[in-house]
Amino acid sequence: MTGVQGPSAATGAVVGMVLGTQDVTPVSFWFAVQPGASIQLDDLVVVGTRKPDGAEVRFYGIVDHVRTRHEGVTFDSDVQDVAAGLLPASVSYAARVLVTRVHPENFIPPQPGDVVRHARDADLRMALSADKMGDRAFPGGLLADGQVLPLNYRFVNGENGGHINISGISGVATKTSYALFLLHSIFRSGVMGASASAGRALIFNVKGEDLLFLDQANKDVAAREADAQAQKGLPRTRYDLMNLPAEAFRDVQFLAPPRPGSAAGAIVPHVEQRASGVTPFLYSLREFCLRRMLPYVFVDRDASVNLGFVIGSIEDRLYRLAQGADTPYLTVEDWQPDTEQLIDEDVRFDELGGVRISTFPQLVAYLEYKLLDANDGEGDRKWVGKQSPATLQAFIRRLRGVQKHLTPLVRGDLSAQQAAQYRPDPLKPGVQTTVVDIHTLSATAQMFVVGVLLRDLFEHKERVGRQDTVFVVLDELNKYAPRDGDSPIKDVLLDIAERGRSLGIILIGAQQTASEVERRIVSNAAIRVVGRLDLAEAERPEYRFLPQSFRARAGILQPGTMLVSQPDVPNPVLVNYPFPAWATRKDEVDDLRGKKVEDVGDDWLR
Repeated sequence: MTGVQGPSAATGAVVGMVLGTQDVTPVSFWFAVQPGASIQLDDLVVVGTRKPDGAEVRFYGIVDHVRTRHEGVTFDSDVQDVAAGLLPASVSYAARVLVTRVHPENFIPPQPGDVVRHARDADLRMALSADKMGDRAFPGGLLADGQVLPLNYRFVNGENGGHINISGISGVATKTSYALFLLHSIFRSGVMGASASAGRALIFNVKGEDLLFLDQANKDVAAREADAQAQKGLPRTRYDLMNLPAEAFRDVQFLAPPRPGSAAGAIVPHVEQRASGVTPFLYSLREFCLRRMLPYVFVDRDASVNLGFVIGSIEDRLYRLAQGADTPYLTVEDWQPDTEQLIDEDVRFDELGGVRISTFPQLVAYLEYKLLDANDGEGDRKWVGKQSPATLQAFIRRLRGVQKHLTPLVRGDLSAQQAAQYRPDPLKPGVQTTVVDIHTLSATAQMFVVGVLLRDLFEHKERVGRQDTVFVVLDELNKYAPRDGDSPIKDVLLDIAERGRSLGIILIGAQQTASEVERRIVSNAAIRVVGRLDLAEAERPEYRFLPQSFRARAGILQPGTMLVSQPDVPNPVLVNYPFPAWATRKDEVDDLRGKKVEDVGDDWLR
């Protein structure tokens, strides 16, 4: 298993015997814990039994229920007399096991009295189906006893399955942190082999500026991991146990929208905490038209069927309008803006008398003229078609409503060099991870940016095929792909969920409530992860892959602990993962790069 190492141990210690007072089945059983042994939830155990012909069958499973109780007493109040030594009684300590694998697949039940052992080494590999994964396994975290959970990369990269979905309460479930850990594990464990350098990640930063320091070492990681090692009694740090480097992400580019209203039209990134290393991104007006971005301006396509027809018609008109030139701005001959528009929109004319459209508000004003004002209020018949004035007015109202949000992102007042320089490119040569910061944008602008970037990525992969896997990390799926309603971005996410794995696009999606996300997006994820959940949400059908005992526990999970379900293991497994080795905010950046203050001073004096 590539990059996965666990604590060395001989054959697992005996921890008990299969009970004969409870039903024993091939899929679950109880066992009595022997004196001196300790069993906790999520421990992995193995039981061997023999068939009448002498052949051995081994059962591997995970403990999902542990209980103790008095034997030999009748009433609840007898516990006081037992504790005082007045009544004889013994303590029954038992655990229930959910079977994860039977080898060979002879589904007979274990026998009462069969010995139960902790699953270690080869038994652990069998319990978690790591033997099937071979060198396609990568670390997904640590089990409760410090052993490594292997995840099957074939169910991530699209070979046998694809996509990862993470659910949990915002701020407590640490969904983004676990998604980044999985990315770090995939890129640095060696599971990708020679293609690791060609793998890419596109991460959307939707909350704060936490992800703008992924390329900076975290100054607290050594102390936090040392504390975790001591508390959990681990022989080495969690990064060492998983054979992963405790390092920040490499080859990262950071993109942020331009700051609106910058002096003299300067294009600077709209960020507060990071002063360097962030590139602003935007689109030229001609790109907006040529690459058919208009539908991503409208997030409520269900509002009117007729409105959808108008959007499609205007999209085609703008596409034809933008052809035949390569300037970032547009030039039109059929617009006669009145004096008020000339002043309000700062409309300019070119050398030949054509009107130059160089801002998004000017484009909206031009569309308003063509649809509502031309021909004495009748509109241009070629643009209007057979649409009613009410539908056309609704179209313009929606454009007017979003123009202030898209004005910094869609511009024509650029040089051709600037348009190329600030065009977002998540597949830029020499870059492995691209972080697109959209947290300062309005909801409409966020939808526009996410939709356009994912659409462009999907179309690119349709042309070049599945080589060079691209991982897309997107939180708040319930906003971008809600269960109800329809929108262009939802269509793109559905395409990625249903066809992306065959093209090498893997969605690592996250949401607070899977019940509010489009079913096909959630159900197409081969690996499903759950952090802290609201207990009412945990009872929704989307979480039926969790046994009842796990759904109850999901309400008390602590940050850094997740329930992971993968196709190779029929029951979910609880894991914890290490503290981020990369800074998640400015005050975590290791300015000394791991050196002592004295050493830095000596280097400076030299």
